[in-house]
Amino acid sequence: MGKKGKAASSSGGGGEAKGGEGKGKGKAKPSDDLKTCTYVKCRHILCEKQGKIMEAYKKLEEGFLSNGDKVPPAEFGKLAMEYSECPSGKKGGDLGWFPRGKMAGPFQDVAFATPVGGCSAPFKSTHGYHVILCEGRKN
Repeated sequence: MGKKGKAASSSGGGGEAKGGEGKGKGKAKPSDDLKTCTYVKCRHILCEKQGKIMEAYKKLEEGFLSNGDKVPPAEFGKLAMEYSECPSGKKGGDLGWFPRGKMAGPFQDVAFATPVGGCSAPFKSTHGYHVILCEGRKN
C-alpha cells in the first residue's frame, strides 16, 4: 500500500465504509475511539477488477453480513487467500498493526473508520478495489 489513493465514486459501484453489521450505506460514524486510536490491525482483500471484489464481498454477505454477524478473521483470511491479488493474500490478507499516516487516501480512512470486528464495503484506491476487516485498534 502506498501513500496515494482516490476516493471511490458513487457511480463506480464501490462504496464507502460500512458499520460493523454491514448494513446500510455511507461512512461509519466514528466513535471517540475510532477518532483517537493511533494503530489499527487489519486484513484486506485487494482485486484489480471491481467484479472480482464484488464476488468476494458477496460471499462475505451471504455467509455473515446479511445475518448481522461479524466475519471471523479465519474465514476472511480464507477468502483473501482465494481472491486477493496482494502479496498479503498468502497470509490471509493480514496487514498486521499499522499507524495513522502509513497508509494513505481512502485505505487509511476506511481502515480507521471501520469498527473492530467490522467489515468495510468494497471501495477503490489507486491500487484497485479493497474490502477491509478491522481486527483491533490501540493507542
